[in-house]
Amino acid sequence: MSFYLASQVLVGIAIIFDILSFQFKDRKRIVQCLFVSGILISTHFFLLGHQTAGLLMLVATLRYLTSIFTTSSKAMWVFIGLAITVTAFSYEGVLSLLSLSGTAFHTAGAFSKNDKRLRILMIIGTLFWIPHNYLASSPVAVIMELLFLSSNLVGYYRHYLRGQHLLSWKLFG
Repeated sequence: MSFYLASQVLVGIAIIFDILSFQFKDRKRIVQCLFVSGILISTHFFLLGHQTAGLLMLVATLRYLTSIFTTSSKAMWVFIGLAITVTAFSYEGVLSLLSLSGTAFHTAGAFSKNDKRLRILMIIGTLFWIPHNYLASSPVAVIMELLFLSSNLVGYYRHYLRGQHLLSWKLFG
């Protein structure tokens, strides 16, 4: 099996954990699924030769693991600083900027005290990862991010919008 095919299989498995993640209401369960997904996605990027994205996903797995136990803003800033450092040392142009931007929003989301804010920040971060994965020539990763986004939106609707008048809902309540 080629590295490319192996990378696509790994990200395909990560899709399962991503879809599951936002069907939970408990933020710890959400983050646990994202931890497993992050390991698979990191390996996927290394197999494709995209060092910045691979390293940022390794940082993400540590971030998700840490955020299970704390929502400290100090921890959040440590991980954002680590992401900036990793990006500076492995810079690959626009791909690095897109992955860093997505990572920054996902980091802020992972350390949010409530799942509602986590979901909103994950949506924003995902909007950076979609074009990144397209430019990184990983069609299964693009599908994964689109499914992740869809799952997050469905979960947000199920937990916060169903039965409410759409003009009266709050994003960060």
